[in-house]
Amino acid sequence: MHRRSLTATLSLAFGGTTLAVFALVGSFVYVALDHQIKAQDDLDIVLAARHARRLAEELDTLRGVREHGDRLMSTVLGNEAMSMEVVDQQGNVLISHNLANAPADSTASDASAALGEPLPHVVPVPSAARITDASIADWRDRAGAPIRGIVAEAKLHNGDVANLLIARNMTDRWELLDRYRDQLHTAGAAGVALALLLGYLLIRAALRPVRDIATSAGSVTVDRLHTRISVERVPRELETLVASLNAMLERMDYGFQRQSRFTADLAHDMRTPLGNLRGATEVALARPRSREEYEALLASNLEECDRLSRMIESVLFLARAEHPQFVKHMRSFDAAQELTRVAEYFEGVADEANVTVGVTGHATLTADLELFRRAVSNLLANAIRYTPPRGRITLDAHADEQDVQIVVANDGEPIAPEHIERIFDRFYRVDPSRSSLRPSGAASEATGSTGLGLAIVRTIMELHNGSVRAMSDASGTRFILTFPRG
Repeated sequence: MHRRSLTATLSLAFGGTTLAVFALVGSFVYVALDHQIKAQDDLDIVLAARHARRLAEELDTLRGVREHGDRLMSTVLGNEAMSMEVVDQQGNVLISHNLANAPADSTASDASAALGEPLPHVVPVPSAARITDASIADWRDRAGAPIRGIVAEAKLHNGDVANLLIARNMTDRWELLDRYRDQLHTAGAAGVALALLLGYLLIRAALRPVRDIATSAGSVTVDRLHTRISVERVPRELETLVASLNAMLERMDYGFQRQSRFTADLAHDMRTPLGNLRGATEVALARPRSREEYEALLASNLEECDRLSRMIESVLFLARAEHPQFVKHMRSFDAAQELTRVAEYFEGVADEANVTVGVTGHATLTADLELFRRAVSNLLANAIRYTPPRGRITLDAHADEQDVQIVVANDGEPIAPEHIERIFDRFYRVDPSRSSLRPSGAASEATGSTGLGLAIVRTIMELHNGSVRAMSDASGTRFILTFPRG
């Protein structure tokens, strides 16, 4: 499907807007000019009619009108478009000027036609009334030319009444307006064409930063996720877009690097138990062994298999937890009661490590029970692993108005500040040498390290819209789980 470019769309919109503006402005100017021309001509007609009536009223008789015709016609002389005709009450023409501008049926022998049926809508202005432009009428002459004029009565000294017809041929005005209208059409068409061209060029130039952004974004590849779009020459309107794109690239870069580190760490950690399996098996096969030695080998291999199984299960859990459709089964429960159950489950492991586990506090929590148990179990297993003999581990639950906190505190050496923020990263260990330490028996499954325990805790807290943080000093280490109140 062909799609119109944004430049073409904006150019057409700009051209259409220009055309509409030209049409409105041109129409307004045209109407204003027409009104101004008519107003000026009406004023000339009214002034000529007033002057002619004043001159006629100074005369004594109708004969005097004929005798002083030149004087009366002087009111319209000097303007070829103006015409004048004076008739008596019987329709006899007394004087006339520019008869071509008279009504269509008027003749010198039948002067009554000038004021008769051809002008039924023209009402003569009474001699006692003031002549105004309200009495001006429009008609056409014999050739169809537009005429605009007025008829006024003039009362002579002897009481006779003469009818004065003052008219103007509007052909020149119409031709002027027609020429002006044609010029408006030509100028409007040229203006719209110029607006389209300039609009296209200006819009194309204005959209150049967008094309530059697209070019910069197109240069980003898997090997160049560190690339960022420059904001130095970007208009202010696009700064938010560029900032969002750069933020997206930064998140992608961080995610890709995290995934790469995770893959590398996973391969490294899986290589260790696989190496142990291979090495122990090769040593055992180097020469015949006793039954006890083979049983020890199988037990060692089983431990390595368990370690691999836990690692794979943890990786799968993290992968599923990052999926948007991960299902949680939320319910309310007594947090202290569940902490007691977890402590009882680890009782044998704690006794073997010669540490004491206690539970304090009380709180009601709304969360996924299985995920809650897993998070606390991981923290407790981690605490048992690093608590010195005869040390104490405390599981505490307490709530306030905003959230519920679960605290796992243990004695032992403090964690260095540079490690506090990274201990929740996948496969990160404060002391890499401890990764090979695996308690035997029940402790093996409960506390065996895969480097993913704390990462799983953080993921579980994110699934609950909560948080986890660690605090460590000379008095010991505390892991604090913060759940929002449901």
